[in-house]
Amino acid sequence: MSEERKEPNSEEVEPPAEDPQTEEQPEKKADSPKVPSLWQNYISLAGFVIAGASIAGIILLFMLELTASDESPYLGILIYIMLPGFMIFGLLVALVGAGIERRRRRKLSPEEIAAYPILDLNGPRRRRIFLAFVAGAFLFIMVSAFGSYRAYEFTESNTFCGQVCHTMDPEFTAYQASSHARVTCVECHVGSGADYYVKSKFEGVRQLYVQMRGTYNRPIPSPVHTLRPAQDTCEKCHWPEKFFGEQLKVFRHYAYDENNTMTQTRLLIKTGGGSPTAGQTAGIHWHMNVANEVSYVATDEKRQNIVWVRFKQKDGTVVEYTDRTSNLTADMLSKYPVRKMDCVDCHNRPAHVYLNPHKAVDQSFTANALDVSLPFLKMVSVDVLSKKYTTKEEALENIGKEVPAYYQKNYPDLYRTKSDSINGAVTELRRIYSTYFFPAMNTDWQSHTDNIGHYNALGCYRCHDGRHVSPTGKRIRTECNICHTTLDQTIGGRTFRPEDGNFQHPIDLGAQGKYKCADCHKGNRGFRHPVNLGDISRFQCVECHAIQ
Repeated sequence: MSEERKEPNSEEVEPPAEDPQTEEQPEKKADSPKVPSLWQNYISLAGFVIAGASIAGIILLFMLELTASDESPYLGILIYIMLPGFMIFGLLVALVGAGIERRRRRKLSPEEIAAYPILDLNGPRRRRIFLAFVAGAFLFIMVSAFGSYRAYEFTESNTFCGQVCHTMDPEFTAYQASSHARVTCVECHVGSGADYYVKSKFEGVRQLYVQMRGTYNRPIPSPVHTLRPAQDTCEKCHWPEKFFGEQLKVFRHYAYDENNTMTQTRLLIKTGGGSPTAGQTAGIHWHMNVANEVSYVATDEKRQNIVWVRFKQKDGTVVEYTDRTSNLTADMLSKYPVRKMDCVDCHNRPAHVYLNPHKAVDQSFTANALDVSLPFLKMVSVDVLSKKYTTKEEALENIGKEVPAYYQKNYPDLYRTKSDSINGAVTELRRIYSTYFFPAMNTDWQSHTDNIGHYNALGCYRCHDGRHVSPTGKRIRTECNICHTTLDQTIGGRTFRPEDGNFQHPIDLGAQGKYKCADCHKGNRGFRHPVNLGDISRFQCVECHAIQ
């Protein structure tokens, strides 16, 4: 019996195979409205507006920074710090708004509560949204990383340190005129390492707070107690252990007479070296001898009054020197901290140097910025710079009046024939004052002592003064030839070579020759009473100088 073949019923049609790429659409009820997104609230909208405006501002200012010819100190802080902060704040506001909106809807019917998004990558639409989100997140993270690095880089820049955050006019201005003007601020004040970076930023927050309140010190004290050891900063570039031998140094000074007479001294500075492996441990850098150790005790904040010195040799031998005029007992000395000597004990003004009027004018003469043929120009210049002014504007105005007035009154013919030199002198003296004198901050060469040498401050004489004596009667040496040798001197057009290599004063001081240089040289005209003279009661001017 043959099997009958059944024809398929036309009404029984096999349904088509389901396309796996087709997203199954749930059946919608005609009466169920679409639930609005949680982002649709006024708080989130305000957050998105803040974030969007910040992004637009970042893009606009970044384009301005790329096309600007001059660098603005404030563009960086806006682009990389302030506007990104506002952007993140706006996004946080949008998130808070969405959270508040969801919490509000929980009190309503369940249909009005938006469901959490479903991550199903089988549907093309959801897959495109997910990929777009990943790409946007990656781009946002990359831009944020770039912006964060630029923000870090900007906070380490000289512009940020000197013009934006601290606005340290005296320090930043003097720094730009120093020999370290191309060394960034953070290389000395912060150094390398994350720990000191974090520490400096926390300290910067405190400094910013006192600056906003206007309660900072005037003058700003030197941070001698918070600086890193010189081995972590200075010695990254300098090498005090290396033997340098002697170096030639030429000093030119100009007198207060009508001819601005120049005196010149050529010295061999015995720099020496501090390590026996690199050469002889001699000269000034002997103090940095790694085989020995020099420590001291100072009784003042600026470390000018040194009352006790300890020298520890490589073999362990220790010699202690005490200032015999200090009258401090051992118990009293023990209350002061003991400091190990390093570079900044002598080089304490490496980048913020405030020249005194005498030295600043001498340098301008040497650089031909002042016309030496103008009679009494040294006297007039130092006098006008040494006066006490309440504001910088007052000083600049007075310089512009007094210098021309002096020559107009005393040298009328020269005033007419050398008006360019006189005007040039006014310009140069204004530059000197603007660079080294800051009356609003009470800052000048007298507020920040420079310990290099011993001309206008004690410097070397803080220890090498003949008063520091050991229990056995040994003194710290005071001979000038320890640190330098005088090759020759030119005084009044006559050049001579001192026989013993010691400096010969241009004027025979007689018994007063035993005093230290800084006892008389105060950086300005020592006989002008309106300025700070210091203690010159030990001698009379007429004992050295003829009455004019």
